[in-house]
Amino acid sequence: MKVPLVDLGWQHRQIADEIGPGLERVMESNAFIHGPEVGEFERAFASFCDVYNCVGVASGTDALEMAVRALGIGASDVVLLPANTFIASALAVLRAGAGVKLVDCDPSTYLIDVGAIEKALTPDVRAVMPVHLFGQTAAVEEIREVSGEIPIIEDAAQSQGALRMGKPAGSLGTVAATSFYPGKNIGAYGDAGAVLTDDDHLAQTVRNLGNWGSPEKYHHPEIGFNSRLDTVQAVVLKAKLARLADWNKKRREAAELYHDLLGELGGVTTPATLAGNEHVWHLYVVRVQQRDRVVASMQADGIGVGIHYPIPLHLQGAVSFLGHHEGDFPVAESAAREMLSLPMFPGITSDQQELVVGALERALNDLDG
Repeated sequence: MKVPLVDLGWQHRQIADEIGPGLERVMESNAFIHGPEVGEFERAFASFCDVYNCVGVASGTDALEMAVRALGIGASDVVLLPANTFIASALAVLRAGAGVKLVDCDPSTYLIDVGAIEKALTPDVRAVMPVHLFGQTAAVEEIREVSGEIPIIEDAAQSQGALRMGKPAGSLGTVAATSFYPGKNIGAYGDAGAVLTDDDHLAQTVRNLGNWGSPEKYHHPEIGFNSRLDTVQAVVLKAKLARLADWNKKRREAAELYHDLLGELGGVTTPATLAGNEHVWHLYVVRVQQRDRVVASMQADGIGVGIHYPIPLHLQGAVSFLGHHEGDFPVAESAAREMLSLPMFPGITSDQQELVVGALERALNDLDG
């Protein structure tokens, strides 16, 4: 492949010398669970996100579920979330025993439509879950204006380091959940996640839930799970966190070059950044007609393009019980047919980006031919 969608090897080479000794310490101490590196990373990431508490867990989906549970949301309660998101956003709510209500997304940013939230609010809605998509945050302050005192659960899996009106993603709502899946802006060497909040009680509840409902060994006052951040992953994440600001800067530079290279290319809708946001470009998503033909052509050219997401949430079989049909959320459906993710990672070179845009131009010309 000439240009991969993501090059995780580049990131590893940046931290290899640093994590080696850290992993050796873990092996020598045998502190694979609850090792000191976990607390060190939690404190560092909390500071990075400008919140008081960070609780490491086993995955981003677990983080969302435990955030929902910590708020006391369950049976007979409903959480609002956008139709344009990964299935994990909905599954986390459903696993907590609550219901989901979907709303459409904004046609320019694909973030949750704030106006649709206002229309969808009913007495059983106990929280709103905006998804910070592709590297930028939803307008949480606007959501708060229309939703009042209802808790806001940020799905911040794609926005580590993003800012909204100068405030970091993860610090904007009542509680936030993030994922450290390997391909994220800061990714582990496996699955991992975290819950972020200024609320000490919520944080302790999440910590207990992830430790079999236990604040101390062999004392289990509530039902919990086995969902903790491993010490090995904490070593990796701490090393990457020290470089995250620089890596996000490289992503922004790459996005600017894409903007320039695509500026004169017809048939491509480039991504929009919501006013007040500082984007961290987890993904660089464009829109094209006949997207699947374009993907096939670019892949044949050796370009690792991706699709996020080909089937909108409301048309997934896992949530068919909601009773939605094609046409219910037209903006999300249109985006699902046309969105195309171009290669984006901190180490991408200008030569690679020119190859990407060249392949895209040829694919579009083939459509015209």
